[in-house]
Amino acid sequence: MKKLKVGIIGATGMVGQRFVQILENHPWFEVKALAASSRSKGKRYIDAVKEKWCMTTEIPKKFENLILMDSSSDCEKICSMVDFIFCAVNIKKEDVINLENMYAKNECPVISNNSAHRWTLDVPLVIPEVNPEHINVIEIQKKRLNTKKGFIAVKPNCSLQCFLPVLYPIKKFGIKSIIVSTYQAISGAGKTFENFPEIVDNVIPYIDGEEQKTELEPLKILGKVGKNSILNAETPKIISNCIRVPISNGHLASVFAEFENDVSTDEIINIWENFNPINLPSSPKKLIKYFYENNRPQIKLDRNRDNGMGFNVGRLTKYDKNKIKFVCSSHNTIRGAAGGAILLAELLYKEKYLY
Repeated sequence: MKKLKVGIIGATGMVGQRFVQILENHPWFEVKALAASSRSKGKRYIDAVKEKWCMTTEIPKKFENLILMDSSSDCEKICSMVDFIFCAVNIKKEDVINLENMYAKNECPVISNNSAHRWTLDVPLVIPEVNPEHINVIEIQKKRLNTKKGFIAVKPNCSLQCFLPVLYPIKKFGIKSIIVSTYQAISGAGKTFENFPEIVDNVIPYIDGEEQKTELEPLKILGKVGKNSILNAETPKIISNCIRVPISNGHLASVFAEFENDVSTDEIINIWENFNPINLPSSPKKLIKYFYENNRPQIKLDRNRDNGMGFNVGRLTKYDKNKIKFVCSSHNTIRGAAGGAILLAELLYKEKYLY
């Protein structure tokens, strides 16, 4: 396939750095533009991030000398250089909406890691293995924006991405309700141990906005494309606690699920082990891996499985005829952020939305 030219907006932040790292040798996409705030404009990428580079690998040599542009004032220039952009900025919600709309209206598709457009009715909120058909709403969105090519597509919040893709394959049992506690790494807040000292030897039992996202975003993802928008699902009912824990990368969820029908743990594990609905460059070889050991999955041991794109599950227990509990985990800045957005871009490329 022809390589598409890509821009990364918000390239100096933690998720932006993850985009840079993952896209270094991508088979379909080639990074041609990096942008950040006006404070970084004109700097070489290495000079702008060398003191705050958070990845365990070195800054890719091919990007070190790229000159950073201004995400806002250089929009037209960036749009002329690339086929689409990834957006991972850390600014106010209303400013994100304006920024992403500006790129879309300049006929540059936006694949967003931000939350600002997740509730825009004609913007698809997509986990490619769960609701790929939602990208069809893009045609409705383009009519609203009056664009031929420009649109916005969004990946969901990282917290729900460690458990919803595990529940989706067993939806045939009729998911009635979910009670979930997520234990979330500090990188989800864009932090490291160096700049988040209060988390050391500590657990913080509240993350602003996370519980609302965890409880409501799945209903859009599990909904359907209507005449003019995505129509949200009415069930399942989801209740969550979202907790910050002293882990660098990786979210873990403890899940209690109730179904309309009787369930079989053997059948559930078989479904998980054989669920691989798509095949894209960033797809893991095994989407869901079930661990039979009582002490797995573990964040440190399992977060990087299949390049951080897989979901890990363990401790499945049936405690009533239609109720189960289990733990699951995923890599929050790869699968839950940059990697998930790249997978969405691959789906959109395959379905001819990016050219």
